[in-house]
Amino acid sequence: MRMKEEAFALIKEQLARLMALDGGFYQKKFAGIDISAIQSQEDFEKLPFTNKDELREAYPLGLAAVPEEEIVRIHSSSGTTGTPIIIPYTKKDVSDWAYLFKRCYETAGITSRDRIQVTPGYGLWTAGIGFQTGAELLGAMVVPMGPGNTDKQIRMMMDLKSTVLCATSSYALLLAEEIAKRGVGDQIHLKKGVIGSERWGEKMRRRIAAELGVQLYDIYGLTEVYGPGIAMSCDYECGMHYWDDFVYFEIINPHTGELVPDGEVGELVITTLRKEGAPLIRYRTHDLTRFLPGDCACGCPFPRIDTLIGRTDDMVKVKGVNIYPGQIDDVLKEVKGASSEYQVMIDHLYGKDIMTLFFETEPGVDKEEVGREMQNIFKLRVGLTILTKPVSIGELPRSEKKSTRIFDNRY
Repeated sequence: MRMKEEAFALIKEQLARLMALDGGFYQKKFAGIDISAIQSQEDFEKLPFTNKDELREAYPLGLAAVPEEEIVRIHSSSGTTGTPIIIPYTKKDVSDWAYLFKRCYETAGITSRDRIQVTPGYGLWTAGIGFQTGAELLGAMVVPMGPGNTDKQIRMMMDLKSTVLCATSSYALLLAEEIAKRGVGDQIHLKKGVIGSERWGEKMRRRIAAELGVQLYDIYGLTEVYGPGIAMSCDYECGMHYWDDFVYFEIINPHTGELVPDGEVGELVITTLRKEGAPLIRYRTHDLTRFLPGDCACGCPFPRIDTLIGRTDDMVKVKGVNIYPGQIDDVLKEVKGASSEYQVMIDHLYGKDIMTLFFETEPGVDKEEVGREMQNIFKLRVGLTILTKPVSIGELPRSEKKSTRIFDNRY
């Protein structure tokens, strides 16, 4: 996708500022590169990528691109896979993020008359506070619940007549099932659900939408780049509009680093155009998506990427076959009688790899027959023979945060 002139001008401003920052992260990273020689998109694409390991090595405040007195907030990645990534924010960064989040809500048709129940976590994580500040800027009533305490979540939802639920897909499903189990669906006033932080399949989307009686919207973001709120789906559910006046997107072949043709799936790379506290240049997200060509029927002028299909680091290799969670979702969608929830166990037994797919089935189906169908379609679509273990709805664990679906026990 061609870079807009406005974006290129902002990138050049960012680069000049970052290279003038004595001892700064990018002054060191781009040492020896003549930034003034970058006069075209092609020149920009020769700059090296920024990766997550480099951000970890900058812990705690090595990414800061402003004096410490201008930093008003810190956010951080979870750090579950190593040293956490610390992202400093200036007052303008916080304000810009709220503005982008407000734009997301407006894209979903959410207004100041809505009551928005926020269930993602608060604290160093960017989720909860992002949903809240965007809603406050919109002028909506916010119910800042945070995760967990499902009894209280449902009570507040009923008593305060929440019209919008913000959640991970896993927790939205848990809430939908609990509301159905308690028979209080007629006391729920939800109209829309804003779902983020983990990818989800079409069957899961349909279940949540049907059980809660809402229209669902995908929201995208990552801690390193503001947080959730840099892209949002619309009523037409055809990908996500991203705010190209604040972020520049590239999509590359994750193996070669070369740009892929528009419409082809690859790894999303993000450059921030206006971020002050911790700007990022050509940051590899590991998220897999593609550009969607043409104008959206909703009339929104911003370009679109497709709903995420997975992450490069979510891939597992079994018997030489590369498997992504998105492929499993696609198989589930094809198998009649299969529900949305699954877990994969990969083991190395008797000298060979064995993959077992546990999946929930709709009530009243013949589990053995559905299991055989799952095995056949998985072999046809993915190219691997697996063991299948169909179970009843509700037998697999539910999560108040993100769900872990693939367990590789070989290492």
